[in-house]
Amino acid sequence: MRITDTIGAILKHKGAIKVLSIAPEQSVHDALALMSKYDIGALMVMSGSRLLGILSERDYARKGILLGHHSRETEVREIMTSPVRSVTPLHTVDESMTVMTDHRIRHLPVLEGDTVVGIVSIGDLVKWVISGQEHAIQALEGYITGAYPG
Repeated sequence: MRITDTIGAILKHKGAIKVLSIAPEQSVHDALALMSKYDIGALMVMSGSRLLGILSERDYARKGILLGHHSRETEVREIMTSPVRSVTPLHTVDESMTVMTDHRIRHLPVLEGDTVVGIVSIGDLVKWVISGQEHAIQALEGYITGAYPG
């Protein structure tokens, strides 16, 4: 588990997880209810299988509440982030973390062509890196104490 590993490896490790989405004409209230139900921080905004944008809790806080929009009366398309930054399964963890840091985003859709195949959060990436560091530390401790196989 290294920063040079691919996003595809993370998706494989996470297992089959359904990417939740919402249509652009649905209400922000519906989106918030869906995020609450599944305890997630963002939804893909899709028309059929086409990715149009992403709606995050941050979008709602900054473009909804602060601007006086009511969630039941506001359509997702009015406050979603578009265009969406994305990665492919071939991007590395390091490349993806750079995109997230440079653009101050917490969720990245993973696309193969025009098809959404997953989503990774900054939490997924940090967890991956930490896990790799834990493995390296254990291997070094084993080597130092003589328990290293070899």
